[in-house]
Amino acid sequence: MGATYAPSSTQSREPLATPAPQTSTWSVADPGPLGLAAFALTTFVLSMFNADLVSKGGEPVVLGVALAYGGFAQILAGMWEFRTGNTFGAVAFTSFGAFWLSFWALEEFFAGDIPKADAGHAVGLYLIAWGIFTLYMWIASFRTTAAICLVFGLLAITFFLLGIGNAGAHTNIVKAGGWFGLATAAAAWYASFAAVTNSTFGRVVLPVKPLGDH
Repeated sequence: MGATYAPSSTQSREPLATPAPQTSTWSVADPGPLGLAAFALTTFVLSMFNADLVSKGGEPVVLGVALAYGGFAQILAGMWEFRTGNTFGAVAFTSFGAFWLSFWALEEFFAGDIPKADAGHAVGLYLIAWGIFTLYMWIASFRTTAAICLVFGLLAITFFLLGIGNAGAHTNIVKAGGWFGLATAAAAWYASFAAVTNSTFGRVVLPVKPLGDH
């Protein structure tokens, strides 16, 4: 709410009198924990299938989570990060929200149009491209926190393993990518949990170890 200007008896009441500047008390909560939680949960669910810990028959359950939580919720977090002035968070959450939306769209509409002989190479290219993006975001994360840096380091490994595994039809490499995906989800959940808890308690309860100058 802006402050209402009311001139005192000693001030000019002429129509051209300059009003005092209005101030706003509106602020934006940290969207980071939401983006991290959305990413962590969706990655966890998909990685359970990639690690072959759950029957592949249930894999379509990932699509709803990818669309609603990993996709839309993360993009919202990215847009709010733009509002807070956090370039790293804005790029990361918006991009990975778009990744999950593209994953949903690929599985729902386009995967069937890829010839079976080319499917592995196509998916491998898709995942490796995301690995390249994640790699340079990992380098940028050296100025964030150790928790975030760990998330991006593990995620880059996950993407490259899944990409190589799919491109060469190496089941064991895909499974290894699934395990790294589970580790990535755990690290992202921790970073989200720490941010929410530290904010709620008003002090550091769970450390994230800031890196660089803050």
